[in-house]
Amino acid sequence: MSHQAREARADSGSAIAEFALIGSLLALVLAGTLQIGLVIHVRNTVIDSAIAGARQASLADQSMADGKRLTSELITVSVGERYAQSIIVTTVKRGQVDVVKVRVRTPLPVLGLWGPAEVWDLSGRSIAEDVDSD
Repeated sequence: MSHQAREARADSGSAIAEFALIGSLLALVLAGTLQIGLVIHVRNTVIDSAIAGARQASLADQSMADGKRLTSELITVSVGERYAQSIIVTTVKRGQVDVVKVRVRTPLPVLGLWGPAEVWDLSGRSIAEDVDSD
């Protein structure tokens, strides 16, 4: 038996093992990339919902409850009810204007949409309408 034939026998089956190791590593990288994309999507969606709720609450004919309701509905439809559990709507004075702030404390999606509750503190703001000033 030649030297080359012995080396070929020693390496037989190693391609399957290499494929399994590399394949699992690539699958892990792909899953991590998808999770990062999901985290960014959830963050942007919650912030956009908070901004929409702040705009709603800042209208002259709307209330803080209307802004909270809209924020809750948008988040629930987009990413789930679990993410719309803690919503606080307040008004703060910034110089001469009132600013409506919608604060949402949401879970941080670590594995899919599951993760520790109320870790993220995201918010949206809008200048309140003032119909009395001329």
